[in-house]
Parts: sequence; structure tokens; C-alpha cells
Amino acid sequence: MKYEKELKKAFSISIPVLMGYIVLGFAFGLLLTSFDYPWYLAPIMSIFIYAGALQFVAINFFNAKAGLIDIAIASWFINIRQSFYGLSLLKRFKNSGKLKPFLIFGLTDETYALLTTIKDDESLNKKYYYLFLGLLNQFYWIIGCTSGAVIGSYINFNTAGLEFSLTALFVVLCIEQYKSLKNIYPFLIGAISSIFALIFIPSDKMLIVSIIIALIMMFFFRKRIEK
Repeated sequence: MKYEKELKKAFSISIPVLMGYIVLGFAFGLLLTSFDYPWYLAPIMSIFIYAGALQFVAINFFNAKAGLIDIAIASWFINIRQSFYGLSLLKRFKNSGKLKPFLIFGLTDETYALLTTIKDDESLNKKYYYLFLGLLNQFYWIIGCTSGAVIGSYINFNTAGLEFSLTALFVVLCIEQYKSLKNIYPFLIGAISSIFALIFIPSDKMLIVSIIIALIMMFFFRKRIEK
């Protein structure tokens, strides 16, 4: 295989995401079928939406029969952080050519965490390495969601608290990033901005406000962050 080295490297560093996505996707599939939706909606959503938090929220949108405008606005606020991810990876994706649309589409929180934590191997063809990483992560997600939905359509489960599995995965990735960076300041800034937004900002706008506050703080404390 021409890009076997890139594929092996992508698989080796994506194993933590594999562990998380199979479990988290399985939880999503169970939750989906618990609302009496057909199992095949899980792989469809995982292929065309591919957004963990938004997929969990989408179930509630569907169940509440929310309007398209409400769904669009909520989706924008939930996924607005992805635009900041993209801005920080402009140089990496610059020479990706025809692969760039998928690289952008596949830029989940977990994929971004890997791209910004693991140092690049200069011997690799970068654009195919990034491609395989994105494809593998989405494949894990599709498998997890589909298997959970298929099993959930035949067996009844108590799905209370399953939504927390997404938060748990974020916590694990955050710990991995800290172990790699060895710099407490970005995490303190994130915690302070999130707590401030949680206390003073309405819940539907908390995410975007906390991101803006964090960016402002990172600008003023950039010298400490860069150490």
C-alpha cells in the first residue's frame, strides 16, 4: 500500500479515540433508539452530521419537534468552536488540495486534540496522514453509533446519564493535552472563562461567550502560554 506508513501512524495515535468513540457512539445509538427512532438513523447522522455533542442534542430537537430555524441557530452555537479549530490549523492544511474539504469536515474535538498534541513525523506525507486520522476517527464513530442503535432496537436499556459520556471523553483528552504541554495557564484560562460564563451568561450562549473570553485572556497572557 502506497501510504501504509501514514495509515499505521494514524491508527496508532487514534487508539484513545477508538476507545472513546466506540463507547460514546454506542451510548448515542442506545439513546436514539430509546426515543423510538429507527436504528439506521444512527449511521446516517454519523456520516453526514458527525458531531458528537450536536447529535446528542439533535435527538432532543427531533423529540420536541423543534423548527428548522431553532435547530440551525442552536447548531451554530454548539459548533461555533470548530471555526477556531480551523483557524489554528490553516498552515497545516494549506497544501492539502482536494483533501481539504474532508479534513475540515472531520475536524472534531478529539481529532483536533490529537493534531495539536502529537508532534508530526517529518517522514510522513502529511496530508494523507491527516486524511487517515480523520477517516479512522469517523469510522470508529460510525461503528459505535450503529452498533448501539442496532442492539438498542432489540434490547431495552436504562439510558439515564448516557449524555455524560461525552463530557468524560473531553476530560480524558484534556488530561492528555496537559501531560503533553506541561503548561497550566491554558487550562486555568479555560476554567476561569467557563466558570464566569456559567455564572453570568444564559446557558444557550455560554459556550460562545466562554470561548471569546478565553481568546481575549490568551491574547493578554500569550507570553506565559508560549513558555
